[in-house]
Amino acid sequence: MRLLWSSRSPFVRKVMIVVHELGAADRVQTERVVVNPADPNPAVLRVNPLGKIPALILADSTALYDSGVIVEYLNVAFGGALIPPSGEERWRVLTLQSLADGLMEADLRWLEERRLPETERRANMVAGMRAKIEACLDLLEDRVPDGVTIGSIATASALAHLDFRFADAPWRPRRPRLAAWFETFADRPSMRTTAFADQY
Repeated sequence: MRLLWSSRSPFVRKVMIVVHELGAADRVQTERVVVNPADPNPAVLRVNPLGKIPALILADSTALYDSGVIVEYLNVAFGGALIPPSGEERWRVLTLQSLADGLMEADLRWLEERRLPETERRANMVAGMRAKIEACLDLLEDRVPDGVTIGSIATASALAHLDFRFADAPWRPRRPRLAAWFETFADRPSMRTTAFADQY
């Protein structure tokens, strides 16, 4: 199977952490692509009409997207236990993943504003995204993830992306429990192997 990939995307990194946690790195080929919402990549559009990554192309050319679908597929395909099959724990883990995914979306929107010329930036949009990010981080401080699940993996990818793109806006000072958890989780081989890199 083939994964449309970027070393800069938190959603791609979430998938790659899963790949490594499942011991499937030799089964998933990565293909570097560049995506831009203002200038869709034709090659990506042919696979995913939304023009987004990650997208996973199976042996029969079936394409799976977005990251939530891909990680569920990989968990089943490789016999993983990252997503509980049923019960309250399943909904807890999936809700944590959704929270982390929302955190990633908010910081990507903030990043888009930062890349605009200063005269074109929307202060209200930046304030709105920062408010969402702060609310997510505060909740995570109160409910620090546990275990190795798709919820904790998504959270780790989201926090790592904040470090990668917003080192000038540190999230740790008011969240010691979350910071301690992340320091431990970030030392996992799957995290070290998939580190962000600002490369095209």
